[in-house]
Amino acid sequence: MNVLIIGSAGGIGTQLVQDLQNLGYNLFLGYHKRKPIEGSTMMEVDARSFSSIDRFIKMGREKLGSIDSIVNLAGNLILKPAHLSTEQEFEETININLKSSFGIIRSAGSTLNDCSIVLTSTAAASIGLANHELIVSAKAGIEGLARSAAKTYAKKNIRINTVSPGLVDTPLASKITENAIALKASQKMHALGRIGVVSDVSRMIRFLIDKENNWITGHNFIIDGGLSNTK
Repeated sequence: MNVLIIGSAGGIGTQLVQDLQNLGYNLFLGYHKRKPIEGSTMMEVDARSFSSIDRFIKMGREKLGSIDSIVNLAGNLILKPAHLSTEQEFEETININLKSSFGIIRSAGSTLNDCSIVLTSTAAASIGLANHELIVSAKAGIEGLARSAAKTYAKKNIRINTVSPGLVDTPLASKITENAIALKASQKMHALGRIGVVSDVSRMIRFLIDKENNWITGHNFIIDGGLSNTK
């Protein structure tokens, strides 16, 4: 299996890379500023740029020979109400999350066949959570993009799905997880009484890129310990 990963140096990305390396997958890793763990070929990529994504996918194909899956884990997390958010924060959130996903679909749709693409949303896009306006604006767009693109590129057997985690213990969420009061409140919001760990999400991504699971497309898989569907 030949897999491209953008955002491979983050919390979920690091876990996914380790898991896939252990399975013997061939990886081509995209990173921005901070390099991922060693053991795979990598290059710096600006996920906010269509041309940078084009170069990344082209280079991945040259390095690996073919591409079976692309996973986009690029993202950010700014929690504040809309009226306190700046235009720069809005544009940055849209670009890192939604534009990067669109860029991957755009490039893969013109150059690839028979592959799996996994994009990242959030469980917060399925419910109303205060101060999540920025991230939900981008992530809800990703879910709509995936459903539409799954229909468009089904004729090329390009399968496109999203994963939507609840709160996961990663460096991106450290402002919550390192605050005892905020962490306890978040744990209570998840029906199973805990926040997620990176392996929870990695397992679902591995399922979706497995070639044996090739009759799944256009779906959003929520991994949130009951956050969005139980009260």
